[in-house]
Amino acid sequence: MINLEWYRTFKAVYEEGNLTKASEVLYSSQPGVSLHISSLESYVGYKLFERTSRKMIPTVRGMVMYDYIIDALKKLEKAEQHFRKKGLDTTPTLSIGMCSEVFQYFFEPHIAQLDFDIIAHFGEYPQMIKELNEGILDLVITPKKINNNTITYTPFFKEKIQLIAGINTDTSNLELSIKNKEWKKLEHHLSHQTWYCSYNIMEYSKTFWSQNFNKKQLFKPNYIVPDILSIIRCLSNNKGMALVPDFLCSNALKANNVKLIWEGFQSLENTFYFAVKENSIKLKKEISQIEKIVTREI
Repeated sequence: MINLEWYRTFKAVYEEGNLTKASEVLYSSQPGVSLHISSLESYVGYKLFERTSRKMIPTVRGMVMYDYIIDALKKLEKAEQHFRKKGLDTTPTLSIGMCSEVFQYFFEPHIAQLDFDIIAHFGEYPQMIKELNEGILDLVITPKKINNNTITYTPFFKEKIQLIAGINTDTSNLELSIKNKEWKKLEHHLSHQTWYCSYNIMEYSKTFWSQNFNKKQLFKPNYIVPDILSIIRCLSNNKGMALVPDFLCSNALKANNVKLIWEGFQSLENTFYFAVKENSIKLKKEISQIEKIVTREI
């Protein structure tokens, strides 16, 4: 089925006469509105608007489409109003893109205290930034700045990648090699360990090994698990090793369930950002509350 948002965007552009006013009505960005119109035109196979420097003039086919869909769209708008009057009209909803670990670490302890609803989206960062630009997401928490003139990135904390081991792992040879700066021996001992990994840490792993041993990959993972918190739970009170961010393993380190082995010759750090649409006023209060909650946990 065709994306209903394309029809809503088409209606707004048709009635407002240009992309700027339509984007204000939809609380969306002008590029996002333009993308929806282009996608709809590509889907139906013909132009719906003649574009000038200031106006969007509907073509004959565009006029026919508007007449055909307007009654159905108005009925949907009435249905939405009817639902909100009987239900959640006073409760805004914030759509946030992030990795699952950030949600579990920062949000799960506080989610019941929020006075607004949350829809959490997990996925690849480029796709989430694209959806932020299109108005599908309201906020993205990301360690990657993807060039986009319509997105504002605000840094709020740094993670450090650490080499940890389960508390029952024999790491005496590793620790001796690090103490004596015998890097070839360290490389040899590391390559013979039992390793845990997840797909969202593999990029960090490659950078860590390249930075410290000038190699793309030092080991083949024995176990690839769903996420970083799964790695830490698997390592707790067991044998094995992994590379994980410091903020995710801090509690396990304090509880002596895992032990810190090494941070490398130079620490590998990543900066996390709050990404929002530039000059966006939508859900500004809710976004500010999320930023305070996350920052307080650091």
